[in-house]
Amino acid sequence: MKGYEELFSYFEENLKQQAFDNKPSELYAPIQYTLGLGGKRIRPILTLMACELFGGEIEKALPQAIAIELFHNFTLIHDDIMDNAPLRRGEVTVYKKWNSNIAILSGDTLFALAYQYVQKADTNILPVTLNVFNKTAIEVCEGQQFDLNFETKNNLSVDQYIEMIKLKTAVLFAASLKIGALIGGASFNDAEKLYDFGLNLGLGFQLKDDFLDTYGDEHIFGKKTGSDILANKKTFLYLKALEIADKETRKRLINYFNSKEGGIEKFNEVKAIFTRLKVDRLALEKIEEYRKIGLSSLDKINLLPEKKEKLFAISSLMIERDK
Repeated sequence: MKGYEELFSYFEENLKQQAFDNKPSELYAPIQYTLGLGGKRIRPILTLMACELFGGEIEKALPQAIAIELFHNFTLIHDDIMDNAPLRRGEVTVYKKWNSNIAILSGDTLFALAYQYVQKADTNILPVTLNVFNKTAIEVCEGQQFDLNFETKNNLSVDQYIEMIKLKTAVLFAASLKIGALIGGASFNDAEKLYDFGLNLGLGFQLKDDFLDTYGDEHIFGKKTGSDILANKKTFLYLKALEIADKETRKRLINYFNSKEGGIEKFNEVKAIFTRLKVDRLALEKIEEYRKIGLSSLDKINLLPEKKEKLFAISSLMIERDK
């Protein structure tokens, strides 16, 4: 099986060959800009890996891998509008560079283009491929709505947060693998096990994002830390802290997260509370727990261990990363 680096180069080269320079230019220029911002491309690479895992040729899964990446970028464009985010991957976001109306239309076009690519699957697996893609698209939108709802709710639990990130983030990793596996000729049973692997990996991936936003090294992480705390985002770290804090500490945390003021002082104070309560360690333990559950699902697939080696490696890339 090909490794991450080789598949990354293969995917990037083929993505650049796609024609996204139609007219009107105001609609398509933001699409080219967004796709040109790069990223790890983990989701489409998982699709290609899963296809190859079961003996399929990666060329057959390329259109669906592109579909996954287009859909992911559609969600990023719309998320940035909803979050009022000025930067994405260190560059100005689409709605800031153009405007919100153009960003919405360009995002919608990416969504439609994703369907054009996903439907290029062989007719014998097209219905199930579309079912997986449709279900995932709906779940991602549900997750985003839960995320928006959480902004104005104070009585959230860790379990509710995990369910939200499962829908908003993890299901797309899972679907990327399942679609690739089906194209590669996997049985439905094995494709489902690979889905479970991706789902748990996706949960760990998002929790690691939460962790790095507070505890990451800015020079390695590639962006300023503390944005979640300063934006009052109710992440695993915050909700776990509320769960185990004494009454006085809980009150202080809630006060911090009900205020838009504070800046670096607020970040330092909240981070100190997290560290004192050891929620940073609890987060890392939870991340490792999800990885173990995911690897257990991968283990159950009846293939030689060496065939699964690249997926083990990418699981480490996703979970052990520091950026």
